Amino acid sequence: MINDLKLLELFVRAARLGAIGKAGAEFGLSPASATQRIQALESEVGAQLLHRTTRSVSVTLEGERLLKHAERIFEAVQDAMLDVSGENQVLRGTLRLAGPASFGRKYIAPFVTEFLSMHPGLTVQLHLSDTVFDIVDNGFDCAIRLGALESSSLKAQKLSSCPRILVAAPDYLKAMGTPQTPQDLVHFDCVIRDALQNWRFKGPHGEEDAVKVAGRFVTNLAEGVTEAAISGFGIARKCTWEVAEHLESGELVTVLDRYIVAPEWNIHFMRPPGGIEPLRVRQFRSFIKQKMAQVPTLGQ
Repeated sequence: MINDLKLLELFVRAARLGAIGKAGAEFGLSPASATQRIQALESEVGAQLLHRTTRSVSVTLEGERLLKHAERIFEAVQDAMLDVSGENQVLRGTLRLAGPASFGRKYIAPFVTEFLSMHPGLTVQLHLSDTVFDIVDNGFDCAIRLGALESSSLKAQKLSSCPRILVAAPDYLKAMGTPQTPQDLVHFDCVIRDALQNWRFKGPHGEEDAVKVAGRFVTNLAEGVTEAAISGFGIARKCTWEVAEHLESGELVTVLDRYIVAPEWNIHFMRPPGGIEPLRVRQFRSFIKQKMAQVPTLGQ
């Protein structure tokens, strides 16, 4: 167990600066004394943490693992101090945020830049991907996720609903007809994302229905589904925010309006379980919730 956090702090600075002597100088230590302390830390943890040459210092694999944990420790200490000192503190440090690709480009990224303009001392690392990964293992402070909330140890707060609808190009429906019930979809081409062919619905009286759809166009890209539907390749299942402008222009029209696509989707703000919610995370969560409420194509 590491009993001296100063040793840990010295290691973090040496790793970031790539020089033990420079790091030691920040702590009032000679290069020899700083090296001895790093060696003491390595002895304590039982692993070499830094590769040393006469010209440079680099972090070992074991050092990378310790570095990641050490940075979280010092960040947590700073968060605790800010939490005690109140909400009027200037936000500093780095907010690490993950989100879905298409939604992130359209909404999260612009909201993040607006938040940054309000907090000059803050840095944001925004990772946009449709791949769902463990934000704790990957060192993220929070994530924004779309869809049905799955079982997880993460803490979640609903930001908004995310209605889904069926859409198609008017010319496609003119040529092929219009489905009246979900079961009619078996007679139509559907544009499918990620081979998700089992579509579920709730009827006007709460009844549930499910149908396995098929079509000539399958893609992993959300924008690809939209473009294929506009081009007349079939009926697509989309979030309202994705197709609002195309509905307004008349490129797409809604289908099966009396039915609700199931399961109903929401947009959630996710963060790691337990511990203090950092001030930068808390304030961003409040900010993004307010911004979502102003998006007319999202539900509340």
